[in-house]
Amino acid sequence: MKNTREERRNTADFWTYLLRFLAIVGWGLFIFALIVSYYAAPESDYGILRYHDIEIRKFWLTPLTGYLYIVLWLSALSSYFCLILDKYRSRRKSDSKHFNILLLLIITIAWVSFILVQIAESKII
Repeated sequence: MKNTREERRNTADFWTYLLRFLAIVGWGLFIFALIVSYYAAPESDYGILRYHDIEIRKFWLTPLTGYLYIVLWLSALSSYFCLILDKYRSRRKSDSKHFNILLLLIITIAWVSFILVQIAESKII
C-alpha cells in the first residue's frame, strides 16, 4: 500500500536549526576535548626517552583536566538535549535516527569514566 499523503513540511523550522546547531556544538566540543586531553594526559614512556634519561610526566595536569571535564560534560549535555528534542520532534519513520549524536553521548560518558579511573589509579600509585 503506497502512502499518498503529501509532505506538509515546506522548510526547516526553528527546532530543526536548533538540533543542527546542538549537534555541531557537541561535536566541536568533542574535538576541542581531544586537543585538551593531548596536553593534559600523562606523557608516553618510550624506550628512547628512558635510554637518554629524559624525564617524563606520569600524572594528569590538574588545571587542564578540570577544563577537560567541563568540555566533555558540555558536549554530553549538548548531545543529550539534541536527542531529547529529536525524540519529541521526529514522528515519522523516514526521519533521521541521529545515531551520530547517540554515539557522541556514549563516547563522551565513557571518556569521562576512563579519565576518572586513570586519575584514581595514578593517585594510588
